[in-house]
Amino acid sequence: MSAPSDTPDPDGRQSASFGYRDVPAAEKAGMVRQVFESVAPRYDLMNDLMSGGVHRLWKNALLDVVNPRPGEKFLDVAGGTGDIAFRIVKKQGERADVSVCDINAAMLSVGRDRAVDRGLLRGLTWTTGDAEALPFPDRSFDGYTIAFGLRNVTDIDKALRDAYRVLKPGGRFFCLEFSKVTSVPMARAYDAYSERALPFFGRVIARDAESYRYLHESIRRFPPQHELAQRMKAAGFGNVGWRNMTMGVVALHTGWRL
Repeated sequence: MSAPSDTPDPDGRQSASFGYRDVPAAEKAGMVRQVFESVAPRYDLMNDLMSGGVHRLWKNALLDVVNPRPGEKFLDVAGGTGDIAFRIVKKQGERADVSVCDINAAMLSVGRDRAVDRGLLRGLTWTTGDAEALPFPDRSFDGYTIAFGLRNVTDIDKALRDAYRVLKPGGRFFCLEFSKVTSVPMARAYDAYSERALPFFGRVIARDAESYRYLHESIRRFPPQHELAQRMKAAGFGNVGWRNMTMGVVALHTGWRL
């Protein structure tokens, strides 16, 4: 479970979790930025290796639930390399309208290059911004997606409130994130695998074991399904629910702006 972002440290400063450590809240965003600057060039390759390609199935399942319609405006947060945005654009066709927002310019650079390589030159905009203070007006979007990004923000509740703010009334929120495994044997195997495999692949492929050790630890400290659902409700969302995938290795949380 993640430590509350408003927990004071011994010196009275606000603290936030960074993996298994608690760090001054004001420093977390910069530390996360450094992690993703390091892993950006090999981020998508690493996702394939670490999940055996299953992350693609999870993301495709997300898009089936999102079911984007032509002309709807979508915001994909923490989606710098474009994996979710590209899927939405392809579903929407000629009337695609997707804004990608990521705090990390290196990840956005990778995403722009990938878009060009795929010939996706229309219907996409790229913006550097913080999930806790999005650079968009109130009530701007029909849908908000965030895949494997919410656990990296400093203040989850603040990010949820800002997601609610930028959605239009009736707008939909979708969060795909690692969660609490529902099977005890599976949980043990998954913990053992991720604890060893993420730093190993990070060292061999991305040449950065520490960043992938952080990613493993951030997964372990993220709120379980029921807690995140309650926090979504506290942010104002209605019709809140979740769907477990791969026995809860990941969960898809959904909610509506009322």
